[in-house]
Amino acid sequence: MNGVVEGFLVIGVVIGVGYVIGRSGTLGASATEVLSRTAFFVATPALLFVTLAGADVPAVFSEALVVTAVTSSLACLLYVPIGVLRRRPAGETVIGAMASGYVNAGNLGLPIATYALGNATEVAPVLLFQLAVLTPVFTTVLDVLGERSMGERPSWPRTLTAPLRNPIALATFAGLFVAISGWQPPETLLAPVQLIADLAVPAMLLAFGISLNGAARPGRGEPAASLWSVVVLKSVGHPALALSVGAVVLGLEGHALLAVVVCAALPTAQNVFGYAVRFDQGVVLARDAALTTTVLSVPVMIGVVALLT
Repeated sequence: MNGVVEGFLVIGVVIGVGYVIGRSGTLGASATEVLSRTAFFVATPALLFVTLAGADVPAVFSEALVVTAVTSSLACLLYVPIGVLRRRPAGETVIGAMASGYVNAGNLGLPIATYALGNATEVAPVLLFQLAVLTPVFTTVLDVLGERSMGERPSWPRTLTAPLRNPIALATFAGLFVAISGWQPPETLLAPVQLIADLAVPAMLLAFGISLNGAARPGRGEPAASLWSVVVLKSVGHPALALSVGAVVLGLEGHALLAVVVCAALPTAQNVFGYAVRFDQGVVLARDAALTTTVLSVPVMIGVVALLT
């Protein structure tokens, strides 16, 4: 239980600092956009590279990775018909789908895995799948949709090569290449990359906190049905899917089952908000989903730990 509380306390303090900065106007009116773009183009690619380059790839290919891949993909896909049937903009639907299955595995998942599950590596399969699959896929789709929203009709070759122009995807491929090849970059090369990588999470959390200043109560600034669809999928559907796939399909039990369900119960990552700001798609939905699911995930995760231990 202490790990759950500590993880939320850490991100809550940083978001609170961002909110104070927003109220004071210290960084100006463009602070949210500048911080988000810095995180997207500079810090997050560095973070992806150092994280994946140091990953023990064979170790994470486990049953937990199967649960993560299946349930995260399903949670994301389940939102798509909701957005389509409600005739929401395509970019917003993509953000809603991402918010439904992309969890806060980094700055919240790691401390919770350490203190509540006893081992930080429990969240490694989630991090690997999100960094290597979900992030490049979603950001590439948003990139293509962004070009089309500006009246451009990218050709098929340009669409297919979109990942090669995406800093997130390029960093992912580079990190995986290093991890799989076994090559160890020299420390003099990694040190500045790590220094920049350390900026990613604080920048996104501060930008998120700044955006809360003057924001409407969740559900007012965005059609409530879209928000609550994401909240239900993320806070209830995703952990329920993990419990079903883990216990029924793969026969997991005990600590192994607890780990995959706790990871699925993590709230929407603030990264989703950062990507929404970068591509100017579904910004309010991403912000409200991250805030609401973060609040709700506290009782959800406490309930999961109580139920499965």
